[in-house]
Amino acid sequence: MNDTKSDYISIKDLLSLPTLSDVTISECGQRSAFVKRTADWERDAYITHIEVHEKGEKTAEVRPGFRPSWSPCSDQLAFMCTQPNGNQLFIQSMKEGKRVQLTDVEGGIALYKWDPTGKGLYYTAPTHTGHHRLHSLDHEERSSLLPVLEEGVHILDFDLSLDGGRIIFLASPGPGADDAHKAELYLLNRFTGVVKKIEESRRLGGQVCMSPEGTHICYTVSREEKDYYRTHIPDSMLEIHDLTTGEREQPLSEVDSTWIPIRWTEQGILVKWQDRTNGRIGLLQPDGNLEPYNHEDGYTLGASISSDGHHLACLKAHPNETPELYVDGVKVTDENALLSSKRISRKKVITWSNPNGETIEGVLSIPEDMERDRAQPLLVLVHGGPNWASFPFQSTSFNDKYPVESFIAKGFIVLEPNYRGSTGYGDAFMKANARNLGIGDHEDIMSGVDALVEQGIVDPDEVGIMGWSQGGFITAFSSIYSNRFKVASVGGGISNWVTNYKTTDLPSNVLSYLGDTPWNDPEIYAKSSPVWYVQSACTPTLIQHGEADARVPVENAHELYKGLKEQGVEVELELFTGMGYSSDHPKVHKRIMEQNLEWFTRHILKKGK
Repeated sequence: MNDTKSDYISIKDLLSLPTLSDVTISECGQRSAFVKRTADWERDAYITHIEVHEKGEKTAEVRPGFRPSWSPCSDQLAFMCTQPNGNQLFIQSMKEGKRVQLTDVEGGIALYKWDPTGKGLYYTAPTHTGHHRLHSLDHEERSSLLPVLEEGVHILDFDLSLDGGRIIFLASPGPGADDAHKAELYLLNRFTGVVKKIEESRRLGGQVCMSPEGTHICYTVSREEKDYYRTHIPDSMLEIHDLTTGEREQPLSEVDSTWIPIRWTEQGILVKWQDRTNGRIGLLQPDGNLEPYNHEDGYTLGASISSDGHHLACLKAHPNETPELYVDGVKVTDENALLSSKRISRKKVITWSNPNGETIEGVLSIPEDMERDRAQPLLVLVHGGPNWASFPFQSTSFNDKYPVESFIAKGFIVLEPNYRGSTGYGDAFMKANARNLGIGDHEDIMSGVDALVEQGIVDPDEVGIMGWSQGGFITAFSSIYSNRFKVASVGGGISNWVTNYKTTDLPSNVLSYLGDTPWNDPEIYAKSSPVWYVQSACTPTLIQHGEADARVPVENAHELYKGLKEQGVEVELELFTGMGYSSDHPKVHKRIMEQNLEWFTRHILKKGK
């Protein structure tokens, strides 16, 4: 134990750790920028600003601002800033420091990109129906609507050739959450004004990039036809489309559905993917050859590359650290200095076998001075998704509800299982919870708890479970389906799949996992719903839920509360006004964390065995 360090990081300090995102590097490679989000406790708000670095040294801050992007000449920084009428586009000269507002669009702009020729920018903005249309903006700040697509099409993403002559669009029929999976590709020739729809019978992903010469595009596409995914879990793979010949190639098709194309450069396509608990980036050649930037453990949150492929900036977190900015392989920030004076948990990836003999991974957080000769109280933290995962690094951007460091300080250890359905372990594993939600997840988690008990690490009578969203659903299921857990905390979780199907903003997601509607297959909905097992419930449960959650509506919380209450189970319900999945107010997250800390401490540590 290092006695020079003070206590574990507090809940307030944990929520005060900056969240880094939106990294961008200039074409010359000398300038980079990223967004830093911090908690302003006096205003009870999260504030974003842009941190600018030049030749590895911090040179400026742009306050407020987000989504920065360097001009082709590398001396101007475009960014977005929230105004009373929505997010607007600004530009700041790095030489003069002059800041100019470029747009004043009702409803704000959604996304933008520089014209690669340096003539101006393109941006999307909503119509009165909410559909995003494309506009061009020249250096004289004259904006014009491009007659690219029909009125009823909603642009999700776009990219341009280096000469600005071709624009590729990914667009859906509407702005709703359930419209994205119906997206189509369109190609605009700026010189002729001709728009061509690129026929694709499979489901398209959320990003698209174009080769510098405008002859090829790269995007993600499903393995099967679109209609197949009405009742099956979506998957995706990279596809490269030759616009001249119409030929399509699927490099790396044998791996799982975490690929994201970032930018097509002269050296290849910068892509990002998840490899178990690591987030990696690399350059993909059109022939399928992939050159990873490195093989060390860590998670790359985002990356930006120059058009010639010679300069790269990325945000990366190594195990047990918070993310840092790296430019051309050199670390240029010191965000982890915030943790250097504190004790922090030691996170390591462990494995165990589930009842089917499959290997399951998880992240185990323990104190650096854990007493190895006695069994510890354990808290299981279940990640959401389910197509997501837990990772062994420090970041509140992945967990702003459960104070892992405070749990460690109290004497708990924490297990975060990457149960079936998690990403990074192949498509078969990601789809292994199809029509098996709840029971399959429970088996993976319980086998992890059993493994730690068998090793003598965990006291079987001092185990709690918690999670938000899909993690909340699994927590509700496991704590009701078995009597193994001494206490539970259900955050934003589904308690009844029929209720959720009728009220969620994304009913297609329910269909893809359960395989049919509740009217056609009520049995699978009952089998997967925690409330249908409530008569056997005995676990004291804290229910936390955002009242404005559109994905998992609050009716789920009320139904679970009523069921547990009528069974005589100790239960508390905490609703957060105006909150959806997460809150814009750090004090709300602090309150959520403090409630969980008090709940588990009172029921496990203070009561004893």
